[in-house]
Amino acid sequence: MTMLQHAILVLVLPLVSAAVIALFLRQRGTLASWVSTAAAGAIAAVTLILLQHGERFEQSVEWLRFGSFAVNLGIKFDDLAALMLFIVGVVGFLIHVFSLGYMHDDKAKARFFGGLSIFMFSMIGIVLADNLFMIFIFWELVGFSSWLLIGHYFEKQSASDAAKKAFIVNRVGDFGFLLGIVMCYWSNGTVNLTALGDQHVYSTLIPLLLFCGAVGKSAQMPLQVWLPDAMEGPTPVSALIHAATMVAAGIYMLCRINVLMVPDALTVIMWTGTITALYAALCAIVQRDIKKVLAYSTLSQLGYMVAAFGLGSLNSEFRDGFHGMPPGDSRFAFLKTIPELWPIATGVGAAMFHLTTHAFFKALLFLGSGSVILGCHHEQDIFKMGGLRKKMPVTFWTFTIGVLAIIGMPGLAGFFSKDAILYLAVEKNTAVFVILAFTAVLTAFYMVRVWKVTFLGEARSDEAKHAHESGISMTLPLVLLAILSIAGGYSGVYAKLAGSVAELTPEAVGSSAHLTILLVSLAVMTLGAGSALFFYKSAPVDTLEEKFRFGFSWLTWLKGSFDRLYDYYVAKVQQRFAMLLNFLEQIFLAGLIIRGLAGFVGLVGYGARAFYTGSLHTYVYWFLLGAVLLWAFAAGVF
Repeated sequence: MTMLQHAILVLVLPLVSAAVIALFLRQRGTLASWVSTAAAGAIAAVTLILLQHGERFEQSVEWLRFGSFAVNLGIKFDDLAALMLFIVGVVGFLIHVFSLGYMHDDKAKARFFGGLSIFMFSMIGIVLADNLFMIFIFWELVGFSSWLLIGHYFEKQSASDAAKKAFIVNRVGDFGFLLGIVMCYWSNGTVNLTALGDQHVYSTLIPLLLFCGAVGKSAQMPLQVWLPDAMEGPTPVSALIHAATMVAAGIYMLCRINVLMVPDALTVIMWTGTITALYAALCAIVQRDIKKVLAYSTLSQLGYMVAAFGLGSLNSEFRDGFHGMPPGDSRFAFLKTIPELWPIATGVGAAMFHLTTHAFFKALLFLGSGSVILGCHHEQDIFKMGGLRKKMPVTFWTFTIGVLAIIGMPGLAGFFSKDAILYLAVEKNTAVFVILAFTAVLTAFYMVRVWKVTFLGEARSDEAKHAHESGISMTLPLVLLAILSIAGGYSGVYAKLAGSVAELTPEAVGSSAHLTILLVSLAVMTLGAGSALFFYKSAPVDTLEEKFRFGFSWLTWLKGSFDRLYDYYVAKVQQRFAMLLNFLEQIFLAGLIIRGLAGFVGLVGYGARAFYTGSLHTYVYWFLLGAVLLWAFAAGVF
């Protein structure tokens, strides 16, 4: 088989798995789970073959044509796609294995694993797509599969509402994304990613409209409200969709369209990510639900990635030269000729570096939380846990590695990728650097809070007292993800996964800036983690709420502010506007136009029917009148 056929196989396998489960295995959950997991294992294996072989290729075929407009389906497999495919394939397989244990007793696990397969198909389609139209098709399929999996426990009203909320909010962002695709085609005559890199029209509006899609999928402000609610889905769904892959699709898409970026658009993107990172970190501090803490943590880390991408903006003195860039040069070819513009590339490199390491340690943390929830008989309140270190040793140690990775412990994957972003920030924008550094303090604070309250001290509920370690199908993925969370940041490992993408990661080894970032990282980690260790007690109440009620109340208000704002908008603006439209429709469309015309036609019918009297004399008079009118018309009287 050629490498192109391997890539097609990776795309088709999960679709076949989903079809087989939907058609034949809906009542055979165990067999369905093994079919889906086997397909995920095959995807991971073929992904490693593609990665190891090193061949890069691009191929497309025409799918639809409307006059001069054609929609192609194609595969673009370069280093960026290879890196993302590894994340989706390997992490997705480990989550499938974990799900075998977590969903063992679920009566609807056939539907669950079928949903996982259709999600894998959709996500791989985004990764391999060679044009924006194809990305959008799979983008919407990812939205569908996300809705399906979030609402898995549809008998719960909260889960049903969360699925609808995620679907609707994402459609808002996707509308802007679609407008950006249409405008890109109208301006450039193509949406092929390679063709756009060779020649395109520079515009601020096009990349910002395309960024709307990332705002929805990657839950950036102001469309971040759906992600915490999405924790109503099963924990493996949270790990796969809302930590490692789907929410990262927005970051991947930004890196794909990097050739379209201009400085003003990158500035907006940078500040969107920075503000999201800070907001989400503040909200995480007041969460009691272990999964929602990780959800807000995901929001914050995604903000880090978006900010990193936006930090690739040009220095002001080079902006004029940028706008005059020869259209025949691709972005990266142009970068090679002007080293001062290299930060554009490092924005992509830093974002993808953190995306990769985050996929490892955040999937580990979510699966670890799933192990805790299952071990505590589905208890999710961290203040009703405690004392789990001895009862769940494998989960404890792997979760500890995940926590150390996310807070930036030197030597772990998160340390390297977060340092790359902070280095880029200190070089490009001091204000962003300060905000991101403060966010790192908050990250260490709330993650150590979760770790200490959950695992240390004494058990604070019957569920925690009777907690138990998970089986091998759940602990093995934790161990493997813990290894990746340690090794994934080292250049020897990451360079093999990322290829040329790794070369775009900012490096400052041996420089004074590198020493500054190292000291800052150690300081913020120590400050945040030390504060949490000293401040929080092993008690059934939140120490922050107990001692700083005003601050706790303000953060709680901040957390719900966007939902209240949207509820107000829907009730007071959108609903009233809809009522006005309904009134106008009833009066003018249904009333005046439809019923009015129908009434007029009815009156004409009643009048015409009066002519039919059944009297021959009456018909003769009408005939004579008609003859006279016809003669008058023919003679020109009228």
